[in-house]
Amino acid sequence: MKKLALNASLRLFVGLAGSISCSSFAFETGAWRNLDPENTLIIDSSKGRLIIEMRPELAPKAIERIKLLTREKIYDGLQFHRVIAKFVAQTGNPNNKNGGTSSHPDLPPEMVFRTSYTNIGAWATQSSDSSSGFIGTVPIQSLPLKDANKNGQAALRSWGAHCPGVAGMGRDEARDSANSELYFMLDAYRPLDRDYTVFGRVVSGMDVLLSLQHGEPPAHPDVMQTVRIMADIPESSRPAIKVPSDTAMSKMIAQTREEIGADFSVCDVRIPSKMD
Repeated sequence: MKKLALNASLRLFVGLAGSISCSSFAFETGAWRNLDPENTLIIDSSKGRLIIEMRPELAPKAIERIKLLTREKIYDGLQFHRVIAKFVAQTGNPNNKNGGTSSHPDLPPEMVFRTSYTNIGAWATQSSDSSSGFIGTVPIQSLPLKDANKNGQAALRSWGAHCPGVAGMGRDEARDSANSELYFMLDAYRPLDRDYTVFGRVVSGMDVLLSLQHGEPPAHPDVMQTVRIMADIPESSRPAIKVPSDTAMSKMIAQTREEIGADFSVCDVRIPSKMD
């Protein structure tokens, strides 16, 4: 698969995201929601567990493929074959290297999607030249809002924002060549926006991602031991994880914007989670 490229001239850009701490209002009554079991990916790795919220609003074909490969057990035992500090961790290729694919056809590009204004749970910015916000826990960027969008009468051209913990589909040179590879952002790197398909975000286990062995490939790569869809796990054994509600997200955004000021970005909003 094509190597996700980190331009050396842009390395200084990636250091600030994820620096804002959780606030007390996130623990108020009604501030939490449950994840959808059918769209929650659970990866038990050699370093610990990752829980990913998948959002079909962004990339329905990619999520359909991930569910298929997960249920076929294709992902079990695969290596994190490329891990670059402050950039990305890649996995999901059956040959454990770039260029590997599953037996299924390549996917159509889903880098950009259209959604109603009302589908954005919490807005972060609404400037004259662009807007940003969240669908669930996944950060998105969009074209500037128009009155029609605000009334829910028109679809808004949007794309996933490559913030820390964001999950996407790797691909080869062709934009319609995504197949099985997964990548997870270790830090913010927005030049990838609109060039790769974003399907979700890590809501638990960012510490696990950051502890993966680095290398291209790593000398002793970590592996995805088992990968499951939460809905396939007996209800009594599912992780009881919760993430902030849209109302709590809006409060978190407002506080983060106030703390950071004019340099505020959607990537500065740190998403907490809790286990019951």
